[in-house]
Amino acid sequence: MKISSAISSAFSLIRRVSNLRIARSSLIKSAHLLERIGLAAVGASCGLYVGATLLRQKGGLFESGWIVLITMIYGALGYYVGIDLSGNVAGRPTSSISEEWNGSEPVEIMSAAGTFGASIAATLSVSILVLDQNLPNGLIGFVAGSWVVGSSLQVAAGTMARSHEAPVSEQ
Repeated sequence: MKISSAISSAFSLIRRVSNLRIARSSLIKSAHLLERIGLAAVGASCGLYVGATLLRQKGGLFESGWIVLITMIYGALGYYVGIDLSGNVAGRPTSSISEEWNGSEPVEIMSAAGTFGASIAATLSVSILVLDQNLPNGLIGFVAGSWVVGSSLQVAAGTMARSHEAPVSEQ
């Protein structure tokens, strides 16, 4: 009985809140900003794992603690700018004919490839740290390269999507 009363009180609260008049555009903009901040936090945490993996390798190029901060900032930037391009890219008018080129495909592919590369680097980094592995420098170089290329593709795709003006539809 307590669960059903809690659910009914939650629904009554939702009905009361829905009666408030909030500008829809400002609510959506606020939600989108929270989403972007959340994506930046995910990118920074992925960068933390990649940076910690690179820092663990002694006698290499990445002996400075700054590498962790740099990978975190670059990850936050990549995930903030390069993921969720729906507002700009998907909003463009597209044709139902699959052969017609509308110009948004390279941006979407770059964003997807960047997200994949950065995520693979983060996953490998977490597994290296959790399993406490000492790996050859070649594999660590692969992780670092995947992170740099993936995050760079995300930043490039996000920048391209935001700088490209939506085409004016002819009527």
